[in-house]
Amino acid sequence: MYTRLQSARQQWGGSSTAIDNWLEERQQLIVSYCKLAALPPFDKQQQDKKLPEQENILGFCQLLVDYLSAGHFEVYDQIVSQCEIKGSDSKSLAEALYPKISASTDIALEFNDIYAEPSADNDFETFDHDLSALGQALEDRFGLEDELIQTLHANHVIVSA
Repeated sequence: MYTRLQSARQQWGGSSTAIDNWLEERQQLIVSYCKLAALPPFDKQQQDKKLPEQENILGFCQLLVDYLSAGHFEVYDQIVSQCEIKGSDSKSLAEALYPKISASTDIALEFNDIYAEPSADNDFETFDHDLSALGQALEDRFGLEDELIQTLHANHVIVSA
C-alpha cells in the first residue's frame, strides 16, 4: 500500500491541491492501518492477542471515513467533471471504475459501523479477519483510484482546486 502511495505522489504530486490533500490522507490511513494490524514496525502492539485500544480503533475509523468522504465528495467529483468536459473515453472509464470503488466503500463503512463503538460482540478473531478484509479492499481501491487519476492526468490537465 505504501509503495503505491509513494508512486502516486511522484506521478501526480502538485497537479491538484485536492489530490495532494487526498494522498496525504491516504498516507495517514495506511500508517494507522499498519498500527492496528500490528505490521512492522508496529508489531508489538497485539502480542497478547486482544483488541487494540478502542481509541486507536476509533482514530483509524475516523481517518477511514474522512478518506472515503474526501474521495467521494471532493476528488471524484473533480475528476468526473473534468472527464465529462474533456473526453468521453475518460468519462466512460470513470463510470466503469466508480461502482468498483463503491464496493470497497461498503466494506469500509461496515467495518466502521462494527468497530467505531465498543461492543461485547467484538473479539480479536473477528477483528483480525475484518481488518484483513478491509486492508485488501483498500489495496484494491487505491489501485482503482490511481487508475482513474492516471487516465485523467495523461489525457487532461487537472485544475488545482
